[in-house]
Amino acid sequence: MISLENAVVARLESFGERFEILVEPHLAARVRQGENLNIEDVVAALNVFGNSSRGTRASDESLEKVFHTTDFATVAKKIIEKGEIHLTADQRKEMTEEKRRQVITFIARNSINPQTGHPHPPARIERAMEEARVNIDPFKHLDELVKETVKALRPILPIRFEELRLAVRIPAENAARAYGDIAAASTMEKDEWQKDGSWVCVVRIPAGIQGEFYDLINKISKGEGQVKILNQVY
Repeated sequence: MISLENAVVARLESFGERFEILVEPHLAARVRQGENLNIEDVVAALNVFGNSSRGTRASDESLEKVFHTTDFATVAKKIIEKGEIHLTADQRKEMTEEKRRQVITFIARNSINPQTGHPHPPARIERAMEEARVNIDPFKHLDELVKETVKALRPILPIRFEELRLAVRIPAENAARAYGDIAAASTMEKDEWQKDGSWVCVVRIPAGIQGEFYDLINKISKGEGQVKILNQVY
């Protein structure tokens, strides 16, 4: 369990009843986004309150009435998923900015400007989000926020999501260390060792990291690696 000083109230009102639990906001956000966390690690007390500030516990009758169970973990999860999580102004600002950075990074890495074929710089995406007045809910899943953001940005910023399918060849003298680095930076479709000791593979990468990926190949092959674009995957 977390300490009380790090906890905020999660509240659900239903059928004329009020239920409150004390949660760590970042962990509660992860539960709300679908992660299967141990509820005991998310809360500060194994109690469902009718009023947490007064220490008044919710009755078993009210729990049965609304949740059809008195099991704490089941009830607490439903409160987190369906209720309101009361953040301080600083907590909301911190969590919103963190999620905003995640959205910007995802769009920058996975999309391009179809007019130029190059990725949008993060600063340009951020300015467009401000212009479009994109609202970031810190409790929403990243995938959902990206979809909402891209929809809002499209009238302002040309965006297309795509992957590149690449063929890579690493010379024999650098091939041994290449596999792990390339596998970590891409989705590998197939690979093969050649008779001359060189290593070749076919990978997919987000279009927005093309330059970053080329830099990686140059680094691990000391400038001797070869990359060829096979096709673009939309």
